Amino acid sequence: MKVPKARKLSSGDWRIQLRLNGVSIPVIASTKTECIHQAQLIKAEYSFNRKLKPKTDKTIKELITDYIDSRSAVLSPATIAGYNTIKNNRFKGYINKLPSDIKDWQAVINDEVKAGIKPKTIKSSWSLITASLKHSGLDVPTVKLPQIMQADRPWLDAEQIKTFIKAVKGQDCEIAALLALHSLRRSEILYLTWDKIDLNNEVIHIQGSAVPGEKNRLVMKETNKTKKSRRDVPIMIPALKTAILAIPEEQRTGRIYQHYQNSLWRDINRICRENNLPEVGVHGLRHSFVSLAHHVGLPEQEAMLIGGWENAQTMHKIYEHISQKDRLKAENKIKQFFKRSK
Repeated sequence: MKVPKARKLSSGDWRIQLRLNGVSIPVIASTKTECIHQAQLIKAEYSFNRKLKPKTDKTIKELITDYIDSRSAVLSPATIAGYNTIKNNRFKGYINKLPSDIKDWQAVINDEVKAGIKPKTIKSSWSLITASLKHSGLDVPTVKLPQIMQADRPWLDAEQIKTFIKAVKGQDCEIAALLALHSLRRSEILYLTWDKIDLNNEVIHIQGSAVPGEKNRLVMKETNKTKKSRRDVPIMIPALKTAILAIPEEQRTGRIYQHYQNSLWRDINRICRENNLPEVGVHGLRHSFVSLAHHVGLPEQEAMLIGGWENAQTMHKIYEHISQKDRLKAENKIKQFFKRSK
């Protein structure tokens, strides 16, 4: 059995560095022959044990169900709903087969690509299958996944934000949309109750989130996405306070936004279309808060605290894009200067 080349150490001993299933195993002996022999024995034993890997009489779909059930106490309702969607809709030609019956796992991926499934969806679906196989003690096949091309999420710049605020005035989604422009996530808006808005101190207390569960029903969670998501956000847009005060105080009970969860996304995009603005959706308005923070010179760290971001990666990316846009404007001004001079 072939093993890596033995190398002599300064001590006079011989060493072979085995690597089995990603684990590095050093083999040291007093002679070269003995070192090779020991390494061969270890590798042979490993190969034999691999052949004894447990098989299963369960289908891939059943293995996924077992995996979800084993983690039901720690997974969020949204994650479980997402896993069940994958289980019921992806890899339809293979999901009800035994793992041992699939001889070409790359074909599983290729068929999804041919069906026009997005690379990101394929990747997340395949991750669930591999996790389910590992959970059952089965080997995970090696496949090549399609490349994911990261698309930049659109947002509104400072001037576009002014246009949007005027356009959303008086609409059913006005308060929710302005909350998104204050950096709130959709899950935070859907959970937010009137008692968490302190008009006297002009502060919004962000505590808890509402996420879609089974059959897309909202599940109320007292926890937020990250530790930093639980925060106090100052009311910075006067239009938000004006819109809140326009609602009679006796009607300010329960959750602030009580329409169907997808209605907010549709209404925001409709308003954007009608006013020749990028269709940014709810999350795009959250990112628009970042563009405004950059425009007024708010440091990234301060914007990150208000928005409840765990790390600065998203913040920095948006700041960087806007900086590039500002630089291009400056370059164009220089070009126009010389054209006029000519």
